[in-house]
Amino acid sequence: MTGAGSGIGRAVALTLADAGWSLVLAGRTPGPLESTAELAGNGTSVLCVPTDVTDPAAVTALFEAVRERYGRLDLLFNNAGRFGPAVPLEELAWEEWRAVVDVNLHGAFLCAQGAFRLMKEQQPRGGRIINNGSLSAHTPRPDSAAYTATKHALTGLTKSLSLDGRHHDIACGQIDIGNAATDMTARMAHGVRQADGGHAPEPTMDAADVARTVLHMAELPLEANMQFATVLATKMPYIGRG
Repeated sequence: MTGAGSGIGRAVALTLADAGWSLVLAGRTPGPLESTAELAGNGTSVLCVPTDVTDPAAVTALFEAVRERYGRLDLLFNNAGRFGPAVPLEELAWEEWRAVVDVNLHGAFLCAQGAFRLMKEQQPRGGRIINNGSLSAHTPRPDSAAYTATKHALTGLTKSLSLDGRHHDIACGQIDIGNAATDMTARMAHGVRQADGGHAPEPTMDAADVARTVLHMAELPLEANMQFATVLATKMPYIGRG
């Protein structure tokens, strides 16, 4: 899984470990990956592979490491992602736009491509990809053009992967998450901009609640697929954005 060093990635890794899965943890920085591996416990088979998902060569090396260690891949949790700065559209620098697109869309594509190559070749063939979408794949927040555009695009990628993988026993679904309590969402407690122009704190939920949903999606037989799942803090302003 990508983005495994913290937040939702770490929560999902620990839940999968408890369920008996072997793990390959990918992320930019070795230290957080190793911390996740330690939390998973000595009884879990874990491989840490520091990876920049925006670098095609690094992603190729990641999946070669998977092949060498385990010989196959049954699940990719495409989780790496980043927010852009919350600024008006006309103030969003090209470099900031590109950085979000590179991680959230290009990185997800490169990892899905690597998974497809391995899943099509292995015997028995097939596997599952779960993309981490967002409620922003449905409805934007103010001043979030880059993030929202990539998450809408990820929905299209999910559908294409699901269709193109059908004849190769590769299933692909997407989990859209709202306000899981992580470092990335810590600002929610202090108030974030709302659609009416005001600021308000927003409720969050435990990332473990997300992880249990990912586990359910992961453990379905390949004959079944949860195409889209939405998991959110019950009282967050999403339905009606208020």
